[in-house]
Amino acid sequence: MDVHATVPLAKPAGTIPAGSLATLRRKAAGCRDCPLWRGATRTVFGKGPAHAAAMLIGEQPGAQEDLAGEPFVGPAGHLLDKAMVEAGLDRSTLYLTNTVKHFKYEVRGKAKLHKRANASEQAACRQWLAAELLRVQPRLVVGLGAMAAQTLFGDAFRITLQRGEWRDMGEGVRGFATWHPSAVLRMPRADRRDAAYAELVTDLREIAAALAGLGGDTNTSS
Repeated sequence: MDVHATVPLAKPAGTIPAGSLATLRRKAAGCRDCPLWRGATRTVFGKGPAHAAAMLIGEQPGAQEDLAGEPFVGPAGHLLDKAMVEAGLDRSTLYLTNTVKHFKYEVRGKAKLHKRANASEQAACRQWLAAELLRVQPRLVVGLGAMAAQTLFGDAFRITLQRGEWRDMGEGVRGFATWHPSAVLRMPRADRRDAAYAELVTDLREIAAALAGLGGDTNTSS
């Protein structure tokens, strides 16, 4: 890992762990830097090619991700898969991860309902996202949802106003943010869900076009 490389995050990450993706995944599995590990089944680390040209960053794992130990395998992941197919993106060429690596929830009856990680929990977990960015060194970075967008671009960023706007992130890296598929699923009105989904597909097509401009540059899987 190039310790001199700049991490394209608006929010600081503190000490950044070193090592290959396999090493980082193993280290993250033993992380106890915030309380979220206590209620989680396992750490949900990122997945994808070790030098993917594009990284998609979500917010935090859900219940199905917690059980599988992989990002974007639940309902939001299925919607994202559908949108990527429509946009002409091959998931196997992308690195997918989350800002927070453990499932946070509150229990209601027998159900575990998603609960947003607070600022200190996000800060404690940011070291792993920074390490992934340094290791993978993607040329294109996409924040899915407000948590990821503000981690990348700062607290003033608003998805509703700045969605799909390309930003120079330094070191030859460009990025933008778009809807998180779970936010699309939660929209109560069908017409708004349809519109947000169409916007998500449009934004992912931007990534597909940008990747084509790079020659679809991806390397071996992690």
